[in-house]
Amino acid sequence: MGWIPAGDYEVALDDGKVVCRNAKGRQLKSVPSKLSEDPAVIGLRQLVEWLERHDRACLAAVEAWMIGSVPVLVSVLSRVWPDPSWQAVLRDLVVTAEDGDTVGFLRGADPERGVGIVDLDGDTVYVDPETVRIPHPVLLGDLDDLREFAVELGVEQRVGQLYREVWHRAADPEDGKRTSVEEFSGGRYDQLRFLIGRATQLGYQVRGGQAVCAVLDGGREIEARMWLGDYDGYESTETGAVSWTERGQALTLDRVPPVAWSEGMRMGAALYAGRTIETTETAA
Repeated sequence: MGWIPAGDYEVALDDGKVVCRNAKGRQLKSVPSKLSEDPAVIGLRQLVEWLERHDRACLAAVEAWMIGSVPVLVSVLSRVWPDPSWQAVLRDLVVTAEDGDTVGFLRGADPERGVGIVDLDGDTVYVDPETVRIPHPVLLGDLDDLREFAVELGVEQRVGQLYREVWHRAADPEDGKRTSVEEFSGGRYDQLRFLIGRATQLGYQVRGGQAVCAVLDGGREIEARMWLGDYDGYESTETGAVSWTERGQALTLDRVPPVAWSEGMRMGAALYAGRTIETTETAA
């Protein structure tokens, strides 16, 4: 922590917060108000804001890599690994090499040695493929074993991967005819604006009265959709069915790929969970 002069005081950043000490070196509980316009204090606060935006950008980028299960160049991981923000979101994610045989928890990335992983035998090894993937958990066949091993290792993931809710589509002969799932429809909200607010807070787009979850799945651009309502925000509403589209065309359920299915059902469950629950007294 480096201290910067600010009037008769010195200021610095400590764990993302501007701190201050007096001329005797005693750290104060807060930055004196008379320093609020000091260039050093303003500069540090702007730096804090930038770091927060950077943290969010790193998290969003890695989550997009995971949802799309896109190949990530090891050379890119090596370049960003020294950055604490990137390392915080990448560390301990499950990665797989292109051969599909190498699986482990990411613990390092080096331009000379490749990526360091803790494999399923508990050994730390370095492998040097050209690319790795951060697979969506619905694609991990040994997900339960990985979750148990993660608990043993004390793994904490910034990106929701291992403990992300996953949904698998059960084969049904009727799926070739159906284009929507009614499981999460009928969730009542007292006001439409509450439902829209929940959707946006959870990170979903709202367009044309629908919550939209866009997913890149196996190179296909799929959108999962759920009807919310497109009328006055103060009117009551109910959640609709979950459906999927590709290039604007509705998909029958048997044509929905696994990641898009899981993410669409996850959206539906999350929006349905926020519904108004009527107690016996309320219903009466």
